[in-house]
Amino acid sequence: MRGLASLLSSLAPSAGLAPRHVAGRENVTETLLANGMKLIVWSQRDIPNVALYNWVRVGSRNEVAGATGLAHFFEHMMFNGTRSRAPGEFDRMMESNGGSNNAYTSEDVTVYQDWFPRSALESVLALEADRLANLAFVDAIIERERSVVQSERRLRIEDNSAGALSEAVQSAAFVAHPYGVPVIGWPADIAAWTLDDLQSFFKTYYAPNNQTMVLAGDVDPDVALKLAQRYLEPIPRRECPAIALPPEPEQLGERRVSVNRVVQTGLLHYAYKAPPAADPRGPALQLLCSILSDGNASRLHRLLVEDRQIAIDVGSVWSEGFDPGLFWIYAAIPEDVSVATVEEVLDGELARIAGGAITQKELDRARNMRAASFWKQISTIDGKAQLAGEYEVIHGEWRKLFDIPDGWDSVSLSKLKDVAAGLLDTRRRTVGTLQGGG
Repeated sequence: MRGLASLLSSLAPSAGLAPRHVAGRENVTETLLANGMKLIVWSQRDIPNVALYNWVRVGSRNEVAGATGLAHFFEHMMFNGTRSRAPGEFDRMMESNGGSNNAYTSEDVTVYQDWFPRSALESVLALEADRLANLAFVDAIIERERSVVQSERRLRIEDNSAGALSEAVQSAAFVAHPYGVPVIGWPADIAAWTLDDLQSFFKTYYAPNNQTMVLAGDVDPDVALKLAQRYLEPIPRRECPAIALPPEPEQLGERRVSVNRVVQTGLLHYAYKAPPAADPRGPALQLLCSILSDGNASRLHRLLVEDRQIAIDVGSVWSEGFDPGLFWIYAAIPEDVSVATVEEVLDGELARIAGGAITQKELDRARNMRAASFWKQISTIDGKAQLAGEYEVIHGEWRKLFDIPDGWDSVSLSKLKDVAAGLLDTRRRTVGTLQGGG
């Protein structure tokens, strides 16, 4: 088996940064059903399996004060029965056909995922259509799932130091835009949802014309279209109101929050204001993430974890959404080290990076790391379904995914330095701290 170093070497850009061709575009078809739902089929028929991703354009971004957490709540409700099927039957029928499923919610979207053998395609599309057209609103089920969400919130936020700090930082980072609302919702809102709230939210955002379904794998596009026309197209189109979100005012100074609790591990979170997913600086921001924290050879891991040994873990992530969001840098800190010490060292290093201290070697390594991850993902039907939906819905066009490697190759060292300087502005960040050692 070839080692990772050999693999990365083979993926390194050649002289002149020649583009690397991503195959398979000719195997992707798209159809807009009569009710406005978009169907994308990526046919790869080497294994007899299918991955289905249904992207609903609704997340916490669509919620209003007093009724937060509804998008996430429907991630639960969509598995809890329809007018013709009992709660749990969706999962049982999926499993009886050899399949499995999952779902997730973000600030921008709710995504439903199914994985199954090709022989179950019709059954799965019938199940998906049923829960979109006939979701049941039963008081006992609603209250049960409300309790489940409350327990989930306690586990992920209230009893989780990192979750609590991240929520505090995110809510402080936004003063106008709903990206400051936690995806899971505020506790008082979760307790107060009414049946009318749920039905109105579902009717508004689960319209077929607000969804994009992606099928990848052993699928004949013509067969998939006929089945979609049979099961999904009869769901009536509904008007989706355009949401006029308030623009987030420019941040002119650093904001700080602290969370106090008895913990052993301290935490430091930086959240810098960052552009939306479709911004042309996107490839450079992705590469900057890799330079900062991707792997043990990354800049911040070597400095904080290995050399100075003042952090247990360090990471970074760019939240790629519809609207301008956040670029996060975070560190977990041993109990015998003060958060202030880590902040001082980290600030010094980030200032150097913002000042242009990035090398060509670091850029090349970041490209190779990103490329290795991309080729691994796109080699699977699950990766194809994820990428096609993500680029269609979040980036505006599924065809853009075939230009991903070219985008990284187009980032010069000079451009990367400019993007880093613009991003790592202390006036446009929110800092969260939690001191360990208690």
